[in-house]
Amino acid sequence: MHNSFVQEWGLDVKEISISSAAVKYTEFLLATASGKVEGVKGPGKLATPFERTKVAAYTLGAMTPCMRLYAFIGKEFKALLDPKDDSHPYKKWIDNYSCESFQASAAQTEELLDKLSVSLTGEELDIIEKLYHQAMKLEIEFFSAQSLVQPTVVPLIKDHNSAEDRLMIFSDFDLTCTVVDSSAILAEIAIVTAPKSDQNQSDGQIARMSSADLRNTWGLLSKQYTEEYEQCIGSIIPTERAEFVYNNLHKALEQLSEFEKKANDRVIESGVLKGLNIEDIKRAGERLILQDGCIDFFKRIIKSDNLNANVHVLSYCWCGDLIRSAFSSGGLHEPNVHANEFTFEESISTGKIVKKVESPIDKVHAFRDILESCPSDRKNLTIYIGDSVGDLLCLLEADIGIVIGSSSSLRRVGTQFGVSFVPLFPGLVKKQKECVEGRSSNWKGLTGILYTASSWAEIHAFILGY
Repeated sequence: MHNSFVQEWGLDVKEISISSAAVKYTEFLLATASGKVEGVKGPGKLATPFERTKVAAYTLGAMTPCMRLYAFIGKEFKALLDPKDDSHPYKKWIDNYSCESFQASAAQTEELLDKLSVSLTGEELDIIEKLYHQAMKLEIEFFSAQSLVQPTVVPLIKDHNSAEDRLMIFSDFDLTCTVVDSSAILAEIAIVTAPKSDQNQSDGQIARMSSADLRNTWGLLSKQYTEEYEQCIGSIIPTERAEFVYNNLHKALEQLSEFEKKANDRVIESGVLKGLNIEDIKRAGERLILQDGCIDFFKRIIKSDNLNANVHVLSYCWCGDLIRSAFSSGGLHEPNVHANEFTFEESISTGKIVKKVESPIDKVHAFRDILESCPSDRKNLTIYIGDSVGDLLCLLEADIGIVIGSSSSLRRVGTQFGVSFVPLFPGLVKKQKECVEGRSSNWKGLTGILYTASSWAEIHAFILGY
């Protein structure tokens, strides 16, 4: 099949050498099938039908990633082709891997792997998992090893020169990095550690509500916040979609900022944050579930020797210690955290908050201040990753704004103010075409275009590559 492609391009098959990346995969596959991979018996030692089934399952585990990856890539490429254009040099290749028969073959391979794996032990399934991951790794390395004959926009850091460039990564925290909102976590700590109604509090302790009163008060605060937030969003959105004018959006979000500050004042006045122990907060941070791939992305950025990069986290979170603890538990100690802070008396919170980042306006001011404080010895490329209306101004001012998650209020506000939300992959394809055609591939903010990503893995691939 591949020989026919090469002949169609007018090349001599004999003159084409196989890349070392291709050889690595084929050798790995043959080693798996012949039992030369650790934990896999060779054909000569397969005395029983069960052992023969097992080695077949292992071999399919090493084959399936190739089938699925090619079926996926074929369909993705097919969607990008102009159906009227028959001159694309890879059209036959794309047609082959996107056709229904190949898609069915990939699905059949997966189904067979599932059937053969039913009787395997947990240890044997672990072997298949390792073989699968190794096969996918080798396939990605194969594609990464191919030579490029034109400029590309991915990965973003490919032209990064640490002597001349600085990569500035900004990120929100709640629901961008986390699975749950930090305010709910802090409220739960307060409720769980609060005294019961019939418990006496020691003299000298910061007076606290009972756990029952706390839960009730927090429920009322949450309900009020949700209702008034929706009312505020409704009041600032234009009835008809407008053209993108940054200053108009900024002015509208000033109203939201006033609402956010009043909501924080209510929380402080209620006393629900009194009496939290700093150690309880840090332990909760250590157990906080973060989005898949988030920590790995930041660690790769910070620990890379080839990048001149800074990471800044901008958050409404009431307690920066919670954020620092969450990142530290994942092995990330270096990000700069810009958030509000609790005040403590001998490690016990007073219920007061040192207000630093409460609103969309506060966030964008912090964003600008950070950039202004950077030395002017390098050119900054700024990327902001966020998920909510509070991130909107920063997303737009950054050279590249990436939206993760599915906040309906963010989409509603942005859309009515003329902001375009473009899925990251099609957006990069368009950018790549502009690059090949000789148009500028530079990134710049305040265009009114934001990119949407499905996961941190997609962001990682765009910025850092494999």
